[in-house]
Amino acid sequence: MARQLRVEYPGAIYHVTCRMVGDWKTEKTALFKDDADRERFIERLSERVEQFHIRLYLFVCMSNHFHLVFETPEANCSKFMQSLSTAYTVYYNLRHDRHGHLFDGRFKAKLVEGDDYLLALSRYVHLNPVQVVSMKDKPIKERIKYLRSYRWSSYPGYIGQCKELDFVDYGPLLGEMSGKRSERPKRYRQFVESGLAESDPSSPGGFDATSDDLKAALKESPRSIGSDGFRAWIDELYQKRIETHARPEDVSFRHITEPLPAKDVLAVLSGIFDVEEGAFLRRSRSSAMRAVASYYLIRYSGMSQRDAAKMLNIGSGAAVCNQLKSLPEKLKDRGFRKAFQKADDQLKKLRKDHCKKG
Repeated sequence: MARQLRVEYPGAIYHVTCRMVGDWKTEKTALFKDDADRERFIERLSERVEQFHIRLYLFVCMSNHFHLVFETPEANCSKFMQSLSTAYTVYYNLRHDRHGHLFDGRFKAKLVEGDDYLLALSRYVHLNPVQVVSMKDKPIKERIKYLRSYRWSSYPGYIGQCKELDFVDYGPLLGEMSGKRSERPKRYRQFVESGLAESDPSSPGGFDATSDDLKAALKESPRSIGSDGFRAWIDELYQKRIETHARPEDVSFRHITEPLPAKDVLAVLSGIFDVEEGAFLRRSRSSAMRAVASYYLIRYSGMSQRDAAKMLNIGSGAAVCNQLKSLPEKLKDRGFRKAFQKADDQLKKLRKDHCKKG
């Protein structure tokens, strides 16, 4: 049977699952045989998240498969997953003296509608470690204790059980929780763990992660998880992808990844960082504005480092590279990091709006 084509567009959110090939019920074919395997997979995952500019919201490693929920600002889901699976396969085969494919066919990826559906999905994914047969019949207190201490998941970081991981973006989901910022990890913990109770309250958004609604949403489409309108939109994009598969330069699909005009990017940055646009063109020892502008012009306007250097009067592509290297240090400042994330969110929304108009 022919492989299904992937629907990719800037800002798309995916729920990806990948399973070990073969008889996964035996220890011999476990995808993660021990903690060393899990640690190496997470190491490879963190490297690829940075390399492909992925916004990783969730991950859970089980014995024979894993779950990822992430956003692709650069419409590169397939490249990201291919790199991750190849890197882990090479490691696994060398360590365990085996050959051939490691995963059971292609990874499964469904596009996810944001807000309520994403929040509901996060509970579903994070509860995986205590939904296995060996845990299902245990007392609820024991299951909750196990869930909170499960190291191979993003969940402990969400609830303050351990230090947040640098490569996981906790902000969007915790932002869905009401109350003060300091109370949000506790509220998220209550939301997720309520899924284990016999009487499961609905989520803050009114969409219940364990209800028939979510179960139906998970099965409704092979390509997406969301409302009727969202699924119809994804199906439309998928049909266009089929029609243009042999003609990749066809305008009817190309607009989905059309870059933003540079002037629009700078205008957004100017407003968020409260500086005039000329600040992005001036050299200043203490300012990170040209580094910020370089980053977002490359990400959202499709510029090369050389193009960004020319526009911002930096000098060369190598100089832009040096500017970008300074960003991680600047992002340690909470205020700067908040503005930086706000810029990303606004530019992502602006590009979606441009795509719809196109």
